[in-house]
Amino acid sequence: MNKIIVHWTAGTYTPNAVDLEHYHFLVDGDGNVHRGKYKPEDNEDCTDGYYAAHTGGGNTGAIGVAICAMAGFTGSIKAGAYPITPVQLEACFKLCAELCKKYNIQVENVWTHYEFGKNHPSTTSARKIDIIHLPPYPTVKSNEVGGFIRNKIKWYLQKLK
Repeated sequence: MNKIIVHWTAGTYTPNAVDLEHYHFLVDGDGNVHRGKYKPEDNEDCTDGYYAAHTGGGNTGAIGVAICAMAGFTGSIKAGAYPITPVQLEACFKLCAELCKKYNIQVENVWTHYEFGKNHPSTTSARKIDIIHLPPYPTVKSNEVGGFIRNKIKWYLQKLK
């Protein structure tokens, strides 16, 4: 495994069957981590069709982590009945740090789905908007979200050593 892609599900605070099919790990509204149908190692080789399809054009070698939230988000900060919560973010940051340590993934290789799509415009991930907004941190601009997430993961990684 060589990267982690962080998503939001665009759903409620509870993972559903589709979510469990597409992500390796999901963080629910209470900050609990749920395992998806596939283990990360299933994404080492995606040519067999048995893998978590979370990032169009970027699944091979990628661990998909999703925050269960943001149903109804349309780009407006006030839209959506299920905004990402502080407890979800902290659980996600801690989980990503643990995965970085376990799989020896550099924090610089943790990206949001939005960042992956922006850096790979010929993939189906282009123009994805997860994650471009952190409701608990409204001053973090869309283009700063990935860096914010990586800095928090680095903090948690230091606590694991």
